[in-house]
Amino acid sequence: MFDILKNPEKRKWAIVATIFAAIICNYLDRQLLSILKPEILEHFSIDDLMYAWIVNAFLICYAVMYPVSGILVDRFGPKKVMLGGITVWSLACIGGGLADSALAFAVCRGLLGLAEPTIFAGQIVVVTLWFERRQRATANSLCTVGGSLGAVIAPLVIAWLMRLLSDWQEVFMVAGFTGLAIALLWIFIYKTPSAEVLDRTVNADSRSDNGSERPSFSFGGLLRTRSLWGMVLIRLISDPVWYFCCFWLPGYLRDMGAAQNLSNEQTLDMIQWIGGIPFLIGAIGGILTSIWSDALIRRGKSPLAARKLTLIALVAFAPLCATVPFIGGAASLPFVWKIGLVTAVFSLIAVMCLSWLYTVPVVMAEIFPVRNIATVMGIGCGAGALGSVIFNRFTGSIPSDMWTVLFCIMATLHIFAALVLWKMMRPETPETVK
Repeated sequence: MFDILKNPEKRKWAIVATIFAAIICNYLDRQLLSILKPEILEHFSIDDLMYAWIVNAFLICYAVMYPVSGILVDRFGPKKVMLGGITVWSLACIGGGLADSALAFAVCRGLLGLAEPTIFAGQIVVVTLWFERRQRATANSLCTVGGSLGAVIAPLVIAWLMRLLSDWQEVFMVAGFTGLAIALLWIFIYKTPSAEVLDRTVNADSRSDNGSERPSFSFGGLLRTRSLWGMVLIRLISDPVWYFCCFWLPGYLRDMGAAQNLSNEQTLDMIQWIGGIPFLIGAIGGILTSIWSDALIRRGKSPLAARKLTLIALVAFAPLCATVPFIGGAASLPFVWKIGLVTAVFSLIAVMCLSWLYTVPVVMAEIFPVRNIATVMGIGCGAGALGSVIFNRFTGSIPSDMWTVLFCIMATLHIFAALVLWKMMRPETPETVK
């Protein structure tokens, strides 16, 4: 272990592995709410609308804190900010397990939302500092794929813990203490890269054609760039589809089982084995598309064009969302076929969503100076969380027999995001906005 940490080439992959583990824990904490939804609703005697407000307690805090997290990372560096975030979200998860009312539980979910953006705002800066352009999309995807695998592992781990422990609150506490262990590991693993490493990664990118240092933006200057507002629109439009997968899809599948008169125990068994499939396939697809994006650069494509081409090609999967209510409502289809087809559709949707989530941050690294990346990332992801708050409120307020409209809306969102990506995203320097 110590030999690995002495070698910068090996240390950078150890850093990626630690971020990967932290994001697995992050998504496990998120999925607790979705997978244990029936038990939580029964325990606190609340309905779907109140559940939507608990989800929004997380999302609103998440949206507000994302821009703040980006500014903090640019100001204090990723190590301190990410350490604080991992620690706080782990304590919030423990607090959720100890909550004695729906209000206290919602407050803990809000604290979780305040802490979680730090890992994502810091991650892209870490990747930019430690990795060259030709490796960035791959490295970033390997970090972020922890979220998908966390969602894959969550049904298995949570169902197992529910059987092992006495109640759902203890599952929350186990997840929180796991996060605290990862926080200790981060202290040991991460360090600021040496000047030699920086010369290979960001220093060359930070130079203009005449060799002088590429200037960074002031906060006001960032707000005048077209690409920042393009990023805001992209995340505002496209993120709600992924948040639906995280917060509503497991419950939707359990509801499909309940409609077939399956018991809670039977639907939990079903989710344990199939609930993670879309996230696993999405994770694999997201990594492969990131590798494809980096390969296009090695073949001579400009970095920004390579990222755009990859993301726009994947939008072909978006219209599949509109097929879900027709599959679920097909009386002639056996239940096993319905569940299988819905899972298959959302597996392809997850490939699209995760490819966008993995690669859009790398687009920001291609467009903006390194000193501004975390701030831009924070603003954009905050917009994504805000869009998800609005969409989540809509999801929680409409009756289930009108979800056809919901799925049709989701079928169009990435198409609009692709138009924004194509038209608005360009390399930005302070000179371009004067």
